[in-house]
Amino acid sequence: MGGSHERRTCGFPAELTSFVGRRDESADVRRLLSEGRLVTLTGPGGVGKTRLASHVAKQVARTFTHGVWLVQLAALSDEAFVPHAVADALGVRNETGRPALDVLVEHLRGRALLLVLDNCEHVLRSCALLAQTLLAATEGVRVLATSRHRLGLAGEQLYVVPPLPAPGPEELDASAVEHYPALRLFADRAAAVVPGFIVGEGNQHAVARLCRRLDGLPLAIELAAVRVRALGVEQLVARLDDRYHLLTGGSPASAPRHRTLRSAVDWSHELCTPQEQLVWAWLSVFVGGFDLAAAEAVCGGEGLGATDVLDAVAGLVDKSVLVREERGGQVRYRLLVSLRDYGLEKLAEIGEVTVTRRRHRDYFARLATAYEAGWFGPDQVLVTERLRLDQDDFRAALDFCLTTPGEAQAGLRLAATLWFHWVAGGSWGEGRHWLDRALRSGARPDAALTRAMWAGALMSLVHTRSAAVLAGVDPPHRVPAADAELPVPAPPPIPTGAYGTDRAATTDVGFVVLTRIELACTLVSRGRAGDAIGLCAEAVAVCESHGEQWARTWALRTLGLAHWSLGAYDRAAEQARACLRLPYTGRQRASLARTLDLLAAAEALAGRAERAAVLRGAVDRVWQDIGGDPTRARGAGRVSAAERHARRELGEPAYNRAYRHGAALSRNDAVAYALGRPRRPTTGTSTSPDTRPLTRREAEVAALVARGLTNRQIAEELVIAQRTAEGHVERILVKLGFTKRSQLATWFTARAGGG
Repeated sequence: MGGSHERRTCGFPAELTSFVGRRDESADVRRLLSEGRLVTLTGPGGVGKTRLASHVAKQVARTFTHGVWLVQLAALSDEAFVPHAVADALGVRNETGRPALDVLVEHLRGRALLLVLDNCEHVLRSCALLAQTLLAATEGVRVLATSRHRLGLAGEQLYVVPPLPAPGPEELDASAVEHYPALRLFADRAAAVVPGFIVGEGNQHAVARLCRRLDGLPLAIELAAVRVRALGVEQLVARLDDRYHLLTGGSPASAPRHRTLRSAVDWSHELCTPQEQLVWAWLSVFVGGFDLAAAEAVCGGEGLGATDVLDAVAGLVDKSVLVREERGGQVRYRLLVSLRDYGLEKLAEIGEVTVTRRRHRDYFARLATAYEAGWFGPDQVLVTERLRLDQDDFRAALDFCLTTPGEAQAGLRLAATLWFHWVAGGSWGEGRHWLDRALRSGARPDAALTRAMWAGALMSLVHTRSAAVLAGVDPPHRVPAADAELPVPAPPPIPTGAYGTDRAATTDVGFVVLTRIELACTLVSRGRAGDAIGLCAEAVAVCESHGEQWARTWALRTLGLAHWSLGAYDRAAEQARACLRLPYTGRQRASLARTLDLLAAAEALAGRAERAAVLRGAVDRVWQDIGGDPTRARGAGRVSAAERHARRELGEPAYNRAYRHGAALSRNDAVAYALGRPRRPTTGTSTSPDTRPLTRREAEVAALVARGLTNRQIAEELVIAQRTAEGHVERILVKLGFTKRSQLATWFTARAGGG
């Protein structure tokens, strides 16, 4: 993580609206965090727990060496996945098969960070167990949770988030808007839909009465504010008064706050067209964000065409029912938790929960099939990022299959189709979870299951054998003579049409390539490295012809491992550096760690002990950052022959100094060092431009935007995930008050002296 500012806050979405009020509340929560290690923000839906937690987390970020991390739990339907959600948020990979919570404990021990667990109420037991375990096993971890119910742990400090205060009639004066956050919030959100709207002498009594009627609940106020586009404030108050009179028997003051929010949502629902109401209900089956294609698939039919769905989605965005976001270069939408729950109630009322969830499942099953077919090729990075964006909905689709009678076989097929996601993403434990559940639910083993289990087993063998070879005997190329007589099994042939455009053939090629890599790794571990070289070279060539990178990294590392086993250390280092030049390796930290591990071993035995020590420090740091155990990665605690050799050649003091230098390198600097080149400056100017108020990483991103790079190109340039690049760009635009990349480019160029 490197401690750089851009890694201080992780997982928090860009705030596209201003944060209003809450100064005293923020101070209170910060004080509680300084006094205890577990703070839970409670209160009714819509009171602003999530927004307050995010605001406080960003305020205290600099006090935590390893940053603050948001874990969004609203989309989870199974308590078993709470530890997996935390691991995903932290970027911790679990390729060991051990329980996710155990891996998290290892990763967090010795770190100082804040975990923000958002929306815990529906997975309360698992959240309590996770918090209790992590806090007991670590000293520097603190937890800030949001939940409608307390976690119930010893030492938990509760903070009930209050509604925003609104003035009474006698408290209104010229400064009321500044003193009362409820009025400021209404004014801010209303001005967003009616430019120039202000709360002043002519309407402040009506606005204050409206905010009081809504009990100061931020979500209710925001839902009401968007109505000023069509209605005056007095009309809003009159309509709301009528609704309260109906719901509470003429005593508006007696309405509890949960009824207040329900009333506001009911009111928004009634103001939607019948078509928008129906689409709202259908869209409630999405647990994460979704794009227009997904909305059309789930809401299409039933007399609605694609244009009708688009019109309904646009109307729901206008009414603040749907939140519009930009992710992965595409527009996506999501429902706030309270509005999604409301939509599910309406869906149940019309009796369409199962049929809608089935349409949702069918769409994601088709998407999984398309992703599998396109994964082994030039779209691999795009497929990986898109699948991660939809991960919560894939889980929801699987959950539907495994909790609905007669759907288990479809669940097995879906889980098996996602083999590449579980295996390449370091989530094989989750994949096994879904496959096992499907079999327990009555699914019959089939070809899809066999394929998925085979892929997982192959990569497990590759992991194990690669580590074993690097941690082996000294010198590494000496092997027992008996192994030299082992027969070499014939690898399966490349399918006909493998170099064409046939999707099915392309998928088959991926499996054949993995088989070659596993066989090559087996040969290396058995002392037949010479026989492995041809297999690896063929695998690399096939991957290159398809524009594929993940399997190519494994093939290159196995090829390097073969040369290393034969004592050709310079050639081994050459293959490792070729692997490092692939953008995939820099983006995926586990791949980076394995590649640096090989390079460090090759440099050590090639007589470059200082470089080996620096690289060893860098690789151990990367393993620690993703929850791995560096000593285990080097072979169950054994010190490899290469490391012993470098220590002897350099001497312990000098080796340790070089090791510490490597451990302090950022990922980008470690890659640059490994490739033997200085880091490229972000701009062509010798003097750094004044880019305040941007952080250093934001300034780097702004410079690349000014050069005309897309988010995908920025990600490749900085060796970060594309969604991370997108988040940086969104935050920069909001921070500077811009809406277009061209505005940002002009702003940066002017400060860099280019215009």
